[in-house]
Amino acid sequence: MSAVTYRRPGLVARDHVFQVPLRHDEPAAGQIEVFGREVVAPGNEDRALPWLVYFQGGPGGKAERPLSTSAWLRRALQDYRVLLLDQRGTGRSTPANRQTLAGLSAAEQAEHLALLRADSIVRDAEVLRKRLIGDEPWSVLGQSFGGFCALTYLSLGPEGLRQVMITGGIPTLTGHADDVYRAAYPRTLRKNDAYFARYPEDAAIARRVVEHLAEREVIMPTGEQLTPERFQTLGIQFGQASRFDALHYLLEEAFVGDVLSDTFLRGVDAAVSFAECPLYAALHEAIYCQGAASQWSAHRVRAEFDEFDWTRSGRVNFTGEMIYPWLFEQDPSLVPLREAAELLAAKADWPHLYDLDRLAHNDVPVASAVYHDDMFVDRDQALESAEQVRGARTWVTNEYEHDGVKASPVVLDRLLAMNRGDA
Repeated sequence: MSAVTYRRPGLVARDHVFQVPLRHDEPAAGQIEVFGREVVAPGNEDRALPWLVYFQGGPGGKAERPLSTSAWLRRALQDYRVLLLDQRGTGRSTPANRQTLAGLSAAEQAEHLALLRADSIVRDAEVLRKRLIGDEPWSVLGQSFGGFCALTYLSLGPEGLRQVMITGGIPTLTGHADDVYRAAYPRTLRKNDAYFARYPEDAAIARRVVEHLAEREVIMPTGEQLTPERFQTLGIQFGQASRFDALHYLLEEAFVGDVLSDTFLRGVDAAVSFAECPLYAALHEAIYCQGAASQWSAHRVRAEFDEFDWTRSGRVNFTGEMIYPWLFEQDPSLVPLREAAELLAAKADWPHLYDLDRLAHNDVPVASAVYHDDMFVDRDQALESAEQVRGARTWVTNEYEHDGVKASPVVLDRLLAMNRGDA
């Protein structure tokens, strides 16, 4: 374990790098590095503060970098020593991407990627906890996929937990990926309705763009082609309040005369590329798999919703977080992982991520924010799952979108109060 300390206005940070087993059930199979950034408020460096570990959303998302302290972190630093964890395969942890996996066969790539799910992430966290604070439990804040990890933590190692807070991240505990996407497509359509109600003139621009892309080859500044279906993936931005309007500002500068502008194409490329987060695409459906294959669930289920077929629908509707097999043919950061992705989609022997009996007998305080209109996590599935966790308390609100915990300190403050019994 190594540590480097530095200061910036509002916080003091210490960087840690840990060696952990690639396979926790087979330590001799090799080691990888996991990175964590310890953060405290100035003046608290030497105080005996309780620890809070932050599980980032994703999958495949590195912990946020505190360029400007987000709402939840400002609140957390009042009481905690925070660990911003780069989950295995991401950020400064040993990365997993087309470059680092290039020397492996497709089967070896798939085998490695399968070790990057919530169960392994939680076991990594337990190694870090024991090395940092020994037998003391710590608190967990899980955002989005981080909430999935928190429930896996409650299933695999509740003795390491003082309390759990979850925001926009309670998954179905027993459902198939098909159940997830059959609920997700209608939610995404409602976000499209809300977007076009706000910007009705954008419907004609979106139609013009998609027809333009269908008629000719359009190359983005990175050298890759923009296709109609890839353009439609910009709807992923509708799920966060901070990004909901981003598509409008792209579309209002879409054309220069009869061609798509460089400004538009550069902005689209930044939004649709998986270069910074390839694991999001490679593992997105795998996070729902327990003893069954996904078989490209989002792709199959999409056929049940003609509204997303722009050639048959009166309006160009944008998709959300869905991952499709053709992404591994069109995105250069994913193309080298295409065969591995096919193997992962066909993999049926995924281990279970949740221990329903252990959750039913849970005695760790659990508080969660369930966003009523969350585009990414289904409200009804979340509430059904929360009922299976003994003592879990839920706060259902339509005041915030999926990124609510980053937007307002009220969210974390409310969850802490719920676990104290003050709310």
